[in-house]
Order: sequence, then structure tokens, then C-alpha cells
Amino acid sequence: MRPADKPPHHRYILHMTRAAPYDREKALDAALTLFWRKGFHATSLKDLEAALAMKPGSIYAAFTSKEALFRETLRRYKARSEATLAARAEAAASPLEALAAHARTTGRPKSERPGGCLLTKTVLELAEDPSEAGEDARRYLLDVQDLFFELFEQARTCGELPAGADSRRLARRFQSNMFGLAVETLRGSTAEDLAALADDMAEEVLRLRQRQ
Repeated sequence: MRPADKPPHHRYILHMTRAAPYDREKALDAALTLFWRKGFHATSLKDLEAALAMKPGSIYAAFTSKEALFRETLRRYKARSEATLAARAEAAASPLEALAAHARTTGRPKSERPGGCLLTKTVLELAEDPSEAGEDARRYLLDVQDLFFELFEQARTCGELPAGADSRRLARRFQSNMFGLAVETLRGSTAEDLAALADDMAEEVLRLRQRQ
């Protein structure tokens, strides 16, 4: 064969099998939904393979480990929860109205999403587990409590609450109620019962408003 008749090397490269690319954002969303539905321990590698449409080697190459992937989904969930609360605060007529709206909306979860708060679910599941994921979830709940505290502080500053109101104590109380609402959701309470409980929580917040 003459040199000119030999196929150039790049033709072989074009026919090499390449690993299918993955969309990291899409994969994280799929993992988030899966972990939210099943929990950390009940989610198997096979479950992740199916949900992410990735082979085990690709999952570990992209996310290092199951726990590392789970921790990344927790960060994703927390960031979205904070953004949602911020949007409600922006849209509400006052800080207390924002907190009331947060309770009411949380008590009426969208049917296409898993029920309950992922952070609450993780804290309950990993309560006695020394994993980093459990520590993350506990710390993230404290971060969310800080957001509630800021809203109560805003309410106090603008005169919606009395000047002597204890914003930290109110934030802990509100988060405790939200935690209870999440537990009721996880244990399968009816939509009507959840909505009624959320409405009671909202009214409790609004009753704090001092008379003008």
C-alpha cells in the first residue's frame, strides 16, 4: 500500500468509543429527589445508577462517594430553601406575614415533590450517626433558624413586634413548629390535617403582632 493510501491516524480517533457526557446539575437534581424520597441509608448504588443514568464508576468519578454526593444534595436543598424564604420575605407585606406565608405554604407541599423537609428527615435518620452528612444537616437547620431570627428582628425593628421581644426565642419556637410540621408530613398525615396545622402556626405568628 502506498503511503497516500493509508488512512490518517485521526480517522481512528473519530471512531473511538467515548464515555457519554453527563449533566451535573441534572444529576444532582435527580440525586436530591431520590435521597429526599428514600433517605440516605435506604438509597442504594443501584438506585443512584437508575436515577442518574450513570454507571458506578462514573458516579464515583464525578462525586467521590455516596456520602459526598448526599452532602452536595443537602447543600443544594439548603440553598434553595433559603432562596425560597428570601423570595417570600420580599413578596410579603411585613416580616411576620412572610413567616406566616412560609408556614402555610410548607403545610401545602406540591404533590410532585417528596413530603417533609429533607434537613429534618436527615437529622432524624442520622441522629446517632457520626457521619459528616448528619453534622451538615444539623448545622444547616441552625442556619435556617438564623433566617427566621432575622425576620423576627426586622419585625421588632419596624414596630410589628414589641421592642422587648426576644427574636432568638421566637425563632427557635417557630423552627420547632416547622420541625413538627415536617414530622407530621413524613408520618403521612392527611393534606387537610397538614394545612390546618400550618394555618394554626401562621395564626400564632400573626398574633404576636402588637396592637397599633
